[in-house]
Amino acid sequence: MKDHPDHLAAAWSDLVTTARRTVADGLVVGTSGNVSCRLKDLVLVTPSGVPYDRLGPGDLTAVDLAGTQIIGTLRPTSELPMHLAVYRSTTAAAVVHTHAPYATAVSTLVPELPPVHYMTAALGGPVRVAPYALYGSDELAAHMLDALRDRTGCLLQNHGTMTYGDSLDQALDRTAQLEWMCRVWLTAQSVPGHTPSLLSAGQLDAAAARLRGYGQRGRGRD
Repeated sequence: MKDHPDHLAAAWSDLVTTARRTVADGLVVGTSGNVSCRLKDLVLVTPSGVPYDRLGPGDLTAVDLAGTQIIGTLRPTSELPMHLAVYRSTTAAAVVHTHAPYATAVSTLVPELPPVHYMTAALGGPVRVAPYALYGSDELAAHMLDALRDRTGCLLQNHGTMTYGDSLDQALDRTAQLEWMCRVWLTAQSVPGHTPSLLSAGQLDAAAARLRGYGQRGRGRD
């Protein structure tokens, strides 16, 4: 890895900022959740058990795609197997894992988040729930990869969320959208005597086509 030190420092600063946003946005509590980004064959990742507001420039933590620590002395997040599994299997440039409350609640109720909103299409289709496995385990990483098939986000049963994107902003935005959709579904299905209407596969396909042209040209959705 031969990235200029300034480039690494900027990427680390962006990663820490994103991690702090997960706390500010109520997506994680304390040191739960984790964030990473990929620079070529190097993965910058939040360290285990360190509050995000205490992370500084000297805490840069990075591993290679095999999980060997290349930079830093702080131990990488315990969920490193999930992050590396995403990078080995997709073109992701960033990964965000949270314990978002509404999403975690939904993960205990259904095997798939019902398509209550067209933003379901932004994640590739109805969001699957990966079966429960011990946190930090290879088993959990395998379940997550299966749930992410043709998707950019999934729920982890009795655990939380996992999303990825072409940037830290995109990965975090997908997490926020997923948490919002979970909140909408929980709210709608809690009304006695009513069943939420759901979008069809055709309606989701039409929304996906429209979303591909969303935003300013040359800027993408972000």
